[in-house]
This record gives sequence, C-alpha cells and structure tokens, in this order.
Amino acid sequence: MNKQSRLTTYILIGLALGIITGYFAHDHMEHPESFADTMTLITTLFLRLIKMIIAPLVFSTLVCGIAKMGDATAVGRIGVKTLGWFFIASVMSLTLGLVLVNLFRPGDALLGHMAATAAKADLATSSLTLKDFITHLVPASIVEGMAKNEILQIVIFSLFFGSAAAAVGSKANVLIEALDGVAHVMLKVTGYVMKFAPFAVFAAVAGTIAKSGLGVLSTYGVFMAEFYFGIVLLWALLIFIGFVFLKGRVFALMNEMRSPALLAFSTASSEAAYPKTLEGLERFGVRNRIASFVLPIGYSFNLDGSMMYCTFATVFIAQAYGIEMSLGQQMTMMAVLMLTSKGMAGVPRASLVVIAATLGQFNIPEAGMLLLLGIDHFLDMARSATNVIGNGIATAVVAKWEGEMETPKETL
Repeated sequence: MNKQSRLTTYILIGLALGIITGYFAHDHMEHPESFADTMTLITTLFLRLIKMIIAPLVFSTLVCGIAKMGDATAVGRIGVKTLGWFFIASVMSLTLGLVLVNLFRPGDALLGHMAATAAKADLATSSLTLKDFITHLVPASIVEGMAKNEILQIVIFSLFFGSAAAAVGSKANVLIEALDGVAHVMLKVTGYVMKFAPFAVFAAVAGTIAKSGLGVLSTYGVFMAEFYFGIVLLWALLIFIGFVFLKGRVFALMNEMRSPALLAFSTASSEAAYPKTLEGLERFGVRNRIASFVLPIGYSFNLDGSMMYCTFATVFIAQAYGIEMSLGQQMTMMAVLMLTSKGMAGVPRASLVVIAATLGQFNIPEAGMLLLLGIDHFLDMARSATNVIGNGIATAVVAKWEGEMETPKETL
C-alpha cells in the first residue's frame, strides 16, 4: 500500500470512529458540549498547522512558476485561459444550484414555521462594495497579507514579484533557486503535518455530532440529500468536461485527487487539502510551473462547490419564508453572487458570509441563516471536496492546453 492509499485509509477510519464516538458522547455523556469543545481544540490545532504552511508555500511555488515561464506574454496567455475556465465553471455551478433549488423546492417544507423576526446569526451581513473588493484585492503590506493568510493578496503580490524576477533574468537566479528550495522544504513539512490528519478528522466529526447529535442529519435530511445530489451532478459535469479535454486520463487525475478531496471533505476545509492537491497534480504529470500558477488562483476564483451552495441556500431561505423570486431577480442574484464570492476568498465560513450579505440585498430575512448554521459543517464538507476536484481539473486542463503535461510520476 502506497503512502497516499495509507493516508486515505487512516482518514476513513478516523471518520468512522468519529461518527461512533460523537454519537456515544451525545447520547451518554452528561455534558457533550464540553467534549465537543475539547475535540475542537484538536481540529483547530491541525487547521492552524495547515495555515502555517499555506503562505510560504503559495508564495514560493507561484513565484518560481511565473519566473520559469520566462516572459510576461506566457503569464498573460495562461492567466486568460485560467480565468476563462474559472468564469465558465462559476456560471455552471451557480446555474446548477439555481435550477435544482427551483426543481426540488426544499424550503416549502418549512413554510409557515418560520418567524419573521430578526435574529442574530453572528455573521457579517454587509454587502461587498467595489471599494471593499479593491482594497481586499491588493495588499497594503505583503507581510500583513501573509500574516492573515489572505491567499488572494499573496497571489497578486506573487504575480508582480515573479514577473519582475523573470524580467531581471540571470541576476534573479539565486533568489529563484532559494525560493524553489523553500517550496520543497514546505512540502516536506506538509508530509509531517499530514500524519496528524486522521486524528483531526476524528475530532472534527466527533465534536460536531456530539454537539448536535445524529438527529440534525434527519431533521434536515431532505435538504441535505438534495444538496448532495446536486454536488454529485456537479462532480459528473466537471469530470465530463475534464474528459472532453483530457480523455481517459481524467480518471487517473480523479485517483490522484482522491486523498486531498477526502481530506477536504473530512475537515470541511479546502485549505487543508492545498498542499496534497499540488503534490497530486505534479504526480499526475502537470508541470510545476503550471500547477503552482493555476492552483493558488483557483483557491480565490474557482470555488465550484461553494458557488453552487450560494444559489441553492439563498433561494431555499426565500422559499422557507414564502418569498417568491422572479426569474429576473434570481438572475440578478446570480450575478451578485458571481462578484461577491470572489471578494470573500480567505474569509472564515465564506459561503455563509456571502449568503448573509445577499439576503439583505433582496429583502429576505437574515434570520433565515439560522436554518443553515446547525448543518453547515456537513454541507461545508461537500463544498470543500468539490472545490478541490474543480481546481484539480481546471489546472490539468490548462496544462493540457499549454502542452505542459508530462508522464505521470510513480507513487512510492
């Protein structure tokens, strides 16, 4: 059994044990909330270890990738292809969520049971202005951006830094080699951190179920089943589009994405899977300069699972309050979500924040957010895994377009 398969097996074991332990704690412990809080410490520790890696890894790999491209023309060409793919994928994800929520109408089951009074959801609900987006896009200080793990800001600075290094030429070779060394060291650190992943998965699932119980799954069972059905459809669409460009190799890519997708699903965090996704793409045969360029941008602009959830959840809340949205309103909402979701990259519980901001703009009671808070962790698991799959396919397709695919590397 290779290292990737072993990690996948251990994560699955952690997931199963977490469900059993959480169920036992919820039903038999006097204070399951205390147990859940203790488990949260373990999960938080793991996610902080991952966040510790993200900034230096994204900066070093992206700068090296751009510098190795050699000229601004190549960077621009690949950038246009990358953003073009992301735009199409975003429209597809948003549209799928909109079609399914209108088809299934899960909110009708709660019609008449919702109080219209305002309730505090403990989330920022202000809409994102153009000024907010611009100031979030460009860092006032790259040190501050790295300290806060603002991936979008790190990407912007790395684009400038890498392009300048390429323009300088041979004088920057020593610096680029040093950053290449940093990237390899950070990937080694990732290997150490990943040994802790099964314990983090166990703690995340056990803590959530201990606090809410398995009953939360049955209460919102229909909504969750319909959303997960949508996720399966989205996966099928993404894989089909990948097949059009990659042919049969798309299945080998899915095999490489299995471990990072499972890690993202188990921890409900796309960031947790970033280093493993980068490794998997390189093993698949995507050259480092493409993988290290496209993937970080994808983490800011290509969150397919989160995009689908935004339209699905927003209209679900409107349905629960008996608010009918016209086709025009829904299309406007989709356009708003297309823009605001890009500016929320790196924000904790980003999808909920985007939804909360959108509700206010369409006069839908923000108290509806409380419908989602109890089950958001389980929904976030599916969103996070889908984000990983979408970015993996996008990176491989861009590499194929650029002729930057190599023979897959053997996994030891």
